[in-house]
Amino acid sequence: MIKAALEKVINEDMSAIWSVLDSDQKRLVADHLEIHNFKKNQYIYLEGEDPECLWCLFKGKVKKIKEGVGGRVQILRLMRPVQYFGYRAHFAEERYVSSAMAIEPSVIGSLPLTVVDELIRTNNNVALFFIQELSRNLGGSDTRIVTLTQKHIRGRLAEALIVLLDHYGYEDDNSTLKIYMAREDLASLSNMTTSNAIRTLSTFVNDKIIVVDGRRIKIINEPMLRKISKLGF
Repeated sequence: MIKAALEKVINEDMSAIWSVLDSDQKRLVADHLEIHNFKKNQYIYLEGEDPECLWCLFKGKVKKIKEGVGGRVQILRLMRPVQYFGYRAHFAEERYVSSAMAIEPSVIGSLPLTVVDELIRTNNNVALFFIQELSRNLGGSDTRIVTLTQKHIRGRLAEALIVLLDHYGYEDDNSTLKIYMAREDLASLSNMTTSNAIRTLSTFVNDKIIVVDGRRIKIINEPMLRKISKLGF
């Protein structure tokens, strides 16, 4: 990537962390940041690998996944621009306990974690930035545990659709979700079988809450969907 384009990416897309750096630290980031283009369903890193980079999603969508009992894959978290990921294992001094995969063609930046360590040692605001990021992620994980263990099937699927809406928004028609997920991924996000996800989607269609066209999901009664998610059934 040419220098002018790289500087634009750093200043605009990485503004949250860029704003707390001094001039020398900004130069350090600019010198080591690399931009990658990932294809749909391409792994960014794999469970069991040693963490080497801080990843920042600039464009596209990424899912963090973990293989469970019997090889069943669980979606742990969805990433949206601009979010940082892939650093928790480094701070914990362990290997990755999950994998990251591009849901669609995505542009992602990488910064060596050795550079991140240097920034943290020399700038308390960088340390605070990552503490806040980790704290928000932990809070989201706590909420998700309750969702997946206490809500009924309808509540879990409604919650998944609301998560997709809150993360990625609507298309220009203000009703179609701006992400097209396979039924298997919807099921994984909702902690249910694919067949249950398909049946529950059908009940939402019959109740005139959504309209389904292949992988395109149009929400036509958002208040009711949020109510089902909140009540859990």
